Amino acid sequence: MSRNKNNKRPSKDKTKQSSKSQLADKVSGFLKKNPGKEFSIKQIARKIHLNGKKRFEFTEFAIDQLMDQKIIEEVKPGMFRASLDASEGIEGKVEFVNPRFAFIVSEESEKDIKVNANNLNNALDGDRVKVVIHQGARRGMNPEGEVVEVLERKRTEYVGIVDRKGNNAFLIADSRRMHMDIFIVEDQGKKAFNGDKVIVKITKWPQNGRKPEGEVIRVLGEAGTHEVEINAIMAEYDLPMDFPESVEHDAEKISDVITDEEIAKRRDMRDVTTFTIDPHDAKDFDDALSIRPIQDGVWEIGIHIADVTHYVKEETRLEEEAYERATSVYLVDRVIPMLPERLSNGLCSLRPNEDKLTFSAIFEINEAGGVLKEWFGRTIIHSDHRFAYEDAQELLDGAEGPFKDEVLTLNRIAYKLREDRFANGSIAFETAEVKFRLDEDGTPLEVIPKVRQDAHKLIEDFMLLANKKVAEFVFKKVKGDPLTFVYRMHGNPNMEKLESFANFAQRFGHTVVLDPTRISHVLNDLSKETAGKPEENILQSLAIRSMAKAIYTTEPEGHFGLGFEHYTHFTSPIRRYPDMMVHRLLQRYLDKGKSADQEMYEGMCEHSSEMEKRAADAERASIKYKQVEFMSMQEDEAFEGIVTGVTDFGIFIEIISTKCEGMVRLANLDDDYYDYDPDELRIIGRNNQRMITFGDKLTVKVIGTDLLQRTIDLELVD
Repeated sequence: MSRNKNNKRPSKDKTKQSSKSQLADKVSGFLKKNPGKEFSIKQIARKIHLNGKKRFEFTEFAIDQLMDQKIIEEVKPGMFRASLDASEGIEGKVEFVNPRFAFIVSEESEKDIKVNANNLNNALDGDRVKVVIHQGARRGMNPEGEVVEVLERKRTEYVGIVDRKGNNAFLIADSRRMHMDIFIVEDQGKKAFNGDKVIVKITKWPQNGRKPEGEVIRVLGEAGTHEVEINAIMAEYDLPMDFPESVEHDAEKISDVITDEEIAKRRDMRDVTTFTIDPHDAKDFDDALSIRPIQDGVWEIGIHIADVTHYVKEETRLEEEAYERATSVYLVDRVIPMLPERLSNGLCSLRPNEDKLTFSAIFEINEAGGVLKEWFGRTIIHSDHRFAYEDAQELLDGAEGPFKDEVLTLNRIAYKLREDRFANGSIAFETAEVKFRLDEDGTPLEVIPKVRQDAHKLIEDFMLLANKKVAEFVFKKVKGDPLTFVYRMHGNPNMEKLESFANFAQRFGHTVVLDPTRISHVLNDLSKETAGKPEENILQSLAIRSMAKAIYTTEPEGHFGLGFEHYTHFTSPIRRYPDMMVHRLLQRYLDKGKSADQEMYEGMCEHSSEMEKRAADAERASIKYKQVEFMSMQEDEAFEGIVTGVTDFGIFIEIISTKCEGMVRLANLDDDYYDYDPDELRIIGRNNQRMITFGDKLTVKVIGTDLLQRTIDLELVD
């Protein structure tokens, strides 16, 4: 039988070429099945089961071919992997969990994407990046991926301690989310000594896993001293040290004269009894209360708020600075204000015996706390008296003093407002806070837990009323599409987190039955059960952590923690920028203006939420620093503490009297060898069978502190 001439046997060259193409496909296929992983030529040949004397040569040829086609890449000499397709990447933000890996949080992915440290491409915590997801994630596990591009750096400046090793110097960053040292390029203009606290700006990002390089831009001083460490905290959280001269200059130019023309535009409340109630050391008085009888059992109560936006106009340098800061920050020894002192402590502050411009919410309220009538608008007031919380509390406790009847009436109505709020789902949990008595050098002499009494709650209840009613007024003002407004939103809690919390509470002997329709009431019952007990602060803190974080948003959603359908922040414009936004929008709608640009205001809300978080983190850092410093001077004293956490390396204990948390290391327990039981959150002695578990009360003393790391080492006292 004759062959078809068109069906010729392929030549040896074509067969060889076809064989090499098949080999390239095998190499490509293997590397794509192992995304992000690196292999040598020998490893690749072995993995694709290539035998024979020329396996190395053939594999090398295939790799060269694939590299030319940009299908694979050489990540370091002799090591190859599948190329990543940046076009398939998604955008997200880095959350650096530990030195080994980070998570990328992206709206385009249902789950956070895990990225090993060596695949971060020099991305750091908070950076916006593009990440490519590797295929083949196991069911229920987070997908894994690799950063292919850093789109935006959150920060390029870091504060830390200079560590000199021979001729080289490195910055060891204070931030626990910065997991690499920075190589310091010497600059004779900013000479820093070993152990100095400095600020370094990153100037170069080398490849192949080398450390970033930077230069010292500011020497703060010797680490461990009060002023240096507080300045370091400010630098770590990128807090401003002072106001630009131009902003201060503009503030000084604002007139303090209230013209007759301005008064004529406002409701005049100067003849109504009005006073402020604030901390004894306060200087910026945001709010005042007025009260007068309307008829038997009905009172006109005014909540008057500093009219900041009268003085801070849009599209000015003052406005831009206030927006950038977004909030005042309260560190242990100072306030970093949102507004210059000329405004915060002067023009806007509702000081006694002065006419002041205000934005007010005025209600007619009966003795049962029912609101019969409401009015919102700009006013002028004259505060008759300035109370410190302690002064007002003395009146409530029975002492005699000015405006006693008015204070008692306000407190009586505040009680009714509070009862109604809790009956309708408001949660009573509060976190314990501390303040410090410092000497002139900043050394802590005493840690004082803050106590909230009726005078504090009185003010809070009326501020909550104003915030709630302003939000409801704007939401209900029109039918159809709601007006763009700034709300304070607190979402419903995650049930899985609440179940974990209920298990913790069980360890203290408290049964928490989670009924989705009665969560707030269940938590309030627990609050009553734990009141005054050692575990009160721990359980309330854990409960709050199990819930969503409150944020600013233009979405008209509710506030779970308060049990309000709509809520905003209207009452503190001297220290919160969102309150300034609320004042502007409220006046716009009172003037029958059109709805504002939602997209623009949503962006401003997001910025304000981020700045609020930054401020809270900085405040916690300064408190922790002073707690550690205070406990460093208490090494001979025994303290009662309660176990707040158990790990395989130590027991975390909160000292009841000072609310300071430290750790007893398992390595320091010398009475037995202790095994860690993660299921029951406890340790058990192998021989003595002693158990220490979450919630136990123990006696401890301080054996060491580290001011730079802000840690306290404890030991048990038998």
